[in-house]
Amino acid sequence: MRKSQKRGYVYEKIKARQRGYPRGYPQGGPGLPDYIKGGRRGEVKHWSRPVDRGELIKLRRKGINEVVSIKGFTEAAKEYAKEKNIRLIYRKKVIVRKNNF
Repeated sequence: MRKSQKRGYVYEKIKARQRGYPRGYPQGGPGLPDYIKGGRRGEVKHWSRPVDRGELIKLRRKGINEVVSIKGFTEAAKEYAKEKNIRLIYRKKVIVRKNNF
């Protein structure tokens, strides 16, 4: 495993613990969210580029409704998240909140 890849796994584990563990529980693996806490199913992205709209579409199909990213999100991704009620978190700041109807 490359050093940069391991650094990504460590970041995901840290953020999953901050967002969901120990009250929630960390998941991970293909097709599963990185963490679950209450009704939130979250995914952590440690990429060298911002998360785009296409990735949010894939995550929404998996049932993810909260995404944490170290590099942020594109404008198209922010608009899609508002439309589909996906919570976006850039580092520790909530960028887009879910609408509670």
